[in-house]
Amino acid sequence: MHKGERRATDAALLPAVPSALRSVLDLVVSGEATSRAEIARRSGLARSTVGQQVDHLVGRGILQELGSSESVRGRPPRVLTLSPRAGTIAVADVDTLESRVAIADLTGRVIAQETVDIRVDAGPDAVLETVTGRLTSLLAAHERDPDRVREVVMGLPGPVDFQRGCPVQPTGMPGWDGYPVAEWLTRTFRAPAVVDNDSNLMALGEAGQDGMDTPLLCIKIATGIGAGVITTDGEVYRGADGAAGDIGHIPAVGGGDALCSCGNVGCVGAIASHRSILRGLGIPESTDDDPLYGVHVLAERVADNDPPAVRALRQAATEIGEIAAMLVYMFNPRTLVLGGPLSELRDDLLSGVRAAVYQRALPLATRKLTITTAQLGNGSGVHGGIALATRDVFSPEGIARMLVEDAEGAPAAGR
Repeated sequence: MHKGERRATDAALLPAVPSALRSVLDLVVSGEATSRAEIARRSGLARSTVGQQVDHLVGRGILQELGSSESVRGRPPRVLTLSPRAGTIAVADVDTLESRVAIADLTGRVIAQETVDIRVDAGPDAVLETVTGRLTSLLAAHERDPDRVREVVMGLPGPVDFQRGCPVQPTGMPGWDGYPVAEWLTRTFRAPAVVDNDSNLMALGEAGQDGMDTPLLCIKIATGIGAGVITTDGEVYRGADGAAGDIGHIPAVGGGDALCSCGNVGCVGAIASHRSILRGLGIPESTDDDPLYGVHVLAERVADNDPPAVRALRQAATEIGEIAAMLVYMFNPRTLVLGGPLSELRDDLLSGVRAAVYQRALPLATRKLTITTAQLGNGSGVHGGIALATRDVFSPEGIARMLVEDAEGAPAAGR
């Protein structure tokens, strides 16, 4: 296959990955083994077999073998690590008012990231062209081979059909319904692409942080309200059709007649999202210079103990807490994370949600529950996308794809 025509290889056409090669790569990627001798000892493979597989992976530029800095007698040990040039992951976390894009190596280390000021209601063509243009520029600026983009991940602020890679009837996103986002990304980067809900990616990102035990429930409070659930084994619970976690359209306990974007009235997203709070206080959501202008103004008013702002935030926290209590009953998470722009108002938000959850939920569901705000802030979605991509890249199909595509291209040393 010509280099300029490289495409994501169909998984059905990929050869099986030799178990020995898989074992070697797993041990190195996980950090359980850093030398050929350690791999042989931990895997039970013959040293000659280990040597063949290591040589193959080093030759393909997937692993690198470096001299150790440790002082030892005789021949210095050689250390195996994942090559920083083994490939690149591209991630875009698209939000209502702005997006974050990033590129990372296969170890999960972020190479570069930046914010892109484009509204999701500009439509899929405009958003995708802008976001992928910035990702392409990051690859060029950091001298990352575009033919070694291993996977592209995009998060969207609405329900997503994970298998088809497209949004499904998202509110406030004209033109996005059924749009083949994954196909668009695959065609642009000639690499596998995954599209997921932004709350799911936020939950994945937070689940990878220290102290964030699973099961984990992450609630994103933004223009709307969504949730991501990470199971005990670290998987995202998406439901049968990708609609799991779309909690913003659950009727709020406090009721009310606020019209929601879905056409119903009294949805929790219509009375407790940051957009609804700002609208009720007469604060513009954004300006040309500051997409998060409204949240910043709200934070200032709350810090100054402005009564209407404090009351609005506390009421929203109580409504969110009531919904969170129902979810705690259903999923019995070990960790509940609050994310999104309102998480900047940590103390007021947490106190309201905690009060509602502990009042409503029984002790059995809350005795080991930790309620906190996102550790990664607005970077949670990017880190979640990286985690999702690295898992796919090092799956049996992902490894086979790497080996096939690198074999079809130029030799690794010359790329």
